[in-house]
Amino acid sequence: MVQQYADVIIIGAGPNGLELGAYLSKAGLKVLVLERRLEMGGGLATEFVTLPEYVNNTHAIYMMMVDYAPVYTDLELESRYGLEHIYPSLQVAMPLSDGRSLCLYSDLEKTCASIAQISKRDADRYRDFQAIAKRAGAGLIAPGTYVPPMPLLDQVVKLQQTELGRAVSEYGEKSPKEIIEEFFENEHVKALMLYLCTHWGVAYDQPGMGYLVLLYLERATNYRLVRRGTHMVAQALQKAIYANGGMILNTQRIKRIIIEDETAKGVELDDGTLIHAAKAVASTIDPHQTFLKLVGEEHLDEDFLEQIQGWQWEKYSLTGLHLALKEAPNFTAAPSDPEINKALVYVLGFETAEELIKDYDAIFKGEVRDQAGFNGCFPTVHDPTQAPPGRHTGVLSRMTPYQLKDGGPDKWYDIKFKEWMAEQSLATLNKYAPNMNKNTVLWKYISTPIDIENKFINMVQGSFKQGLYHPLQMGIFRCNEACSRTRTPIKNLYLAGSSVYPGGTVIWGAGYGAANAMAEDLAVDKWWPEPEIVTKAKNEGLL
Repeated sequence: MVQQYADVIIIGAGPNGLELGAYLSKAGLKVLVLERRLEMGGGLATEFVTLPEYVNNTHAIYMMMVDYAPVYTDLELESRYGLEHIYPSLQVAMPLSDGRSLCLYSDLEKTCASIAQISKRDADRYRDFQAIAKRAGAGLIAPGTYVPPMPLLDQVVKLQQTELGRAVSEYGEKSPKEIIEEFFENEHVKALMLYLCTHWGVAYDQPGMGYLVLLYLERATNYRLVRRGTHMVAQALQKAIYANGGMILNTQRIKRIIIEDETAKGVELDDGTLIHAAKAVASTIDPHQTFLKLVGEEHLDEDFLEQIQGWQWEKYSLTGLHLALKEAPNFTAAPSDPEINKALVYVLGFETAEELIKDYDAIFKGEVRDQAGFNGCFPTVHDPTQAPPGRHTGVLSRMTPYQLKDGGPDKWYDIKFKEWMAEQSLATLNKYAPNMNKNTVLWKYISTPIDIENKFINMVQGSFKQGLYHPLQMGIFRCNEACSRTRTPIKNLYLAGSSVYPGGTVIWGAGYGAANAMAEDLAVDKWWPEPEIVTKAKNEGLL
């Protein structure tokens, strides 16, 4: 029986695992990151799945928190390890069937001018909304992403002590639909805004999640594309780990976390290899696998076990149609808005809020509608390195149920069904960009919810956030009060994935929170400074 040793073992080499490993290895700890798959990075995946030399971002595409997340500056991912981001001026576009369009730019005034062509009132209201959202995002919600969550009552009291806190609290009690209807009146505008604040996994009618509406709509004009593909982020973090003496091992299948005297001591692999952790074990995979499979029910008390068993997964997943293209889309709205062909993100097929809500209602019933709506992205418009010269790639990302009403999840294996869905999406794309047809779409690769689950075993039911976004699974309750601050009832065992506060979608909060907690508990050098946005929020009494 081979025995190995490390100070800290990290289970999972997704974004949070790599982030945690990079921070702790630079702090002088002997870090070992174990990954089940052949490739590290998790959802930071850029792959050859269509034609040779066409690289497709098969999961994460654009980064939401580049200007906020401390990982980029602390680890010098751009200056030292060559990571590059692209920040397109036109962030989001929604072409309309009548030839007009709605466009959101990094420049507020350009955005308002675009909205004013549809509704002057809504342009004014958008400016008012963004003033609130920017203050809330930069002043409270983003800083709060990189500090431990407060107990619920403490948070309520803290929010009531400042004007901004009271405003965030007021919006936080509402549903996305309520907020959008409060601000906007035009159906096209409402459709775009409602889509942008719900497609990350917040139900349109779920009260208690309104603070995410503020964040998501403020972030919708702050997306970045990664030059040469999303996987370059994972590679930069990998370089940081190796540069500081850490190690990543792939194809490692873990049988159990070794528990002795109610303390995590290491892991045992399927082949019997024992790897001892002198200081701690951190898991970035989902709570079911971590506790029910790797720790074992015999080490958990009854109340905690019940909480873990009650963890809920998302109500929908994504079906991605990844494309190799002869040329970039040319939208019919281009004559009235020449910039529209240069957008980073497109919202297509949803022109009214009613249509979008019909889609959500069908998804929650396990149904797939005949009319496809989705968001699209064509990275090579901004980064030609991701395809052969003059050619392009694209992805059409459609919200779909995992559990299908007719046939269950196994129906996703039906090739004819998958092709039918692909043709639906291509028909919608062709409606807005007629040059996207059988002559210009050279190849396609379809990724369904069950394909995601099979590829990443901790993306249960195609989960892309490791669990449902719901008031009882957010904040101090993610994944429960005992684990939300990354520590667990098992001594020296930490959770550091998207199932704990603040959640998923590559916002770099969980790995960062675990790094802070472990540096404190293990009495190692915390070489990184407190983020400026956090210090500012604390000084203003917001955190």
